[in-house]
Amino acid sequence: SPAMRDEKPRVLAWVSGGAASVVAAKLAIAKYGNDRVLLVRCETGNEDEDNARFERDASAWLGKETTILKAEKFDSVVDCWIKRKFMAGPKGAPCTTHMKVEPRLAFQHPTDIHVFGYTEDRADLTRFEKLRETYFELTVEAPLIETRVSKAAALAIVERAGLVLPRSYAMGFPNANCLQTGCVKATSPDYWSLFRARFPERFERMAGLSRQIGARLVRIDDERRFLDELPEGWPMLSPLAPSCDFLCAIAESEMKDSPHD
Repeated sequence: SPAMRDEKPRVLAWVSGGAASVVAAKLAIAKYGNDRVLLVRCETGNEDEDNARFERDASAWLGKETTILKAEKFDSVVDCWIKRKFMAGPKGAPCTTHMKVEPRLAFQHPTDIHVFGYTEDRADLTRFEKLRETYFELTVEAPLIETRVSKAAALAIVERAGLVLPRSYAMGFPNANCLQTGCVKATSPDYWSLFRARFPERFERMAGLSRQIGARLVRIDDERRFLDELPEGWPMLSPLAPSCDFLCAIAESEMKDSPHD
C-alpha cells in the first residue's frame, strides 16, 4: 500500500546497560527523531544490580522506554552453558549467540537501521568491522565511531548530562554487563583478578562451574588456564576515568542542536 511504501525504516538502538550504548542512542535520536528510534536490549539475567537503576535514569534522559528481548531456549547464561556444555572459545560464547544474537535476529526487520555503541577505541573498531563483515546484509551504524568518541568520553558525556554511571565503572570494570558471573569471553587475568576481588563468592562459583564444564577461561603466558589457577595477588584492571575532549563536546552539541529536540 502507499502508506507502507512511505513508512520510514525503524532505527533500533541496541542498549546494553552501559554508558556508550546510551550515548549512541542519544545521537541516533538526534539524527532520526524520537519517534523512529526504538531502544532495545537483550536480557541475559546476568547484569549487575545497579544496571536497572541506570536503565531507568537513561530512559528518562532519552525520553523512551526500553524494549526487552528474551531468549526462548534458555533461562540464564548459566543454563545456556550447562545445556551446551560449553562456555567460551576463540569464536565467542554460546550465551552471546543464544541470548543476544538469536533474539535480535527474530526481532529485526530487513529494513531496520541498527545502532550500536562501539567507540573510537581500537578494540571496538575491530569489533565493529567484524560485525559489518559478518552481517553485511544489515544497515549498521556506530555514531560514537563516526564522531570519534572514546569510551572515556562516553562516560564523561553521561556524567555531564547529570546521570550517575553504573557502579561497575568505578569498581574498575571496562563494561557494565555480565557481572553476576563475569564475562566468559574475557581472557585477561587482570579482569578476572578484579572480578575475584570485587565478587569473591561469584568468582568461586564460576571457578567451580568452569571446572565442571572444562572451560579454561583465563590466559596466562599464552596458555589457557582454569580460573582457580589464577595466582593470588595478580594485578587488577584500573578504573577508566571519564574524560571529555573537544570531540566529546562536539558530540554533545550534536545532541543539543538536533532539529528533532
